[in-house]
Amino acid sequence: MADSPNSPRRLQLYRQPPRERVASIDPDCVVALKALGEDTRVRIIGLLMDAPLDVGEITRLVGVSQYNVSKHLRILREAGLLQVEKTGRRHLYALVDGIRKRAAESSVLDLGCCSFRFEPPAQPTPTSRSNSSRSHSKRKRPLSTVARATR
Repeated sequence: MADSPNSPRRLQLYRQPPRERVASIDPDCVVALKALGEDTRVRIIGLLMDAPLDVGEITRLVGVSQYNVSKHLRILREAGLLQVEKTGRRHLYALVDGIRKRAAESSVLDLGCCSFRFEPPAQPTPTSRSNSSRSHSKRKRPLSTVARATR
């Protein structure tokens, strides 16, 4: 006989970790992972692994509005992943020193609780355009950096 809809038995979609393991999770790591939960922010981190950049350069490379880039940079900075160097009116964004040093060695963003390996962006391949008069293409975003999370 099937369980009735009023049955007290609940469907378990996931298993919660034991209490002693939950207490050992670093809250800073959780904040950083939440900040990296958006692909545009991961792409920005991938760009900043190479060199510090200002908002205009990031906007051009990522292909989103300056307003959105500024919001993403604020979230990453508040999560403790970025630092800002102010030179006059120019603000250079860079990874924090500890993360940047580890990332420079191996193209890995190491947060302590997990790490993200960044692969170099793929080279664009030449494509042929059709001869039709309607071959107008929208502005394409640059290829994003791929990150894979590892534990």
